[in-house]
Amino acid sequence: MYIILVLTTTAKYKTMHDVLDIIRNVQDLYSISPTLGILKDYERVIDELDVYVFKNWEDGELLSGPNDSRHFVTCSFMWPTDKMPDPTGGKRLLDHGCKVTYKKDVLFKPRAIKGPEDYRPGTQKGKIDGHDVWVVTIRMPKELIGNFKNGQDIEITPSTEPHERDITNATI
Repeated sequence: MYIILVLTTTAKYKTMHDVLDIIRNVQDLYSISPTLGILKDYERVIDELDVYVFKNWEDGELLSGPNDSRHFVTCSFMWPTDKMPDPTGGKRLLDHGCKVTYKKDVLFKPRAIKGPEDYRPGTQKGKIDGHDVWVVTIRMPKELIGNFKNGQDIEITPSTEPHERDITNATI
């Protein structure tokens, strides 16, 4: 299995997100019963692997997911451009079979209304501005999630016979 860390920064953005996408995703979390449980298990793995100790990882916001497939669960998180998460945290996930991709994208949010120039023409709604964000997509194997959910140790070491003890030097 090949593990790839992809870092892309392009001038043309393939996907753009807006606040409504995030709201719909959160509504889906609560309307579909197992989705919230999957997300909690997903977060447990990230926490147990100590990814949050790396700079800015704790500031991420869920953008989309969890998308549940046969062998993987995928979530996308976003950060403001000036708070890119430390790639060392992504490396830690890579070491455990996850696929992590970083890309720059745009999030559209309504502007805070301070004056008449902040309204969209002919409406009473604020203008929509694009804000640059980092989007980190993590594709995590279900086997890894199951290992943490069941309390199994992720480090698999071959079993070895215990060494014979020297009984003559033992104190009773």
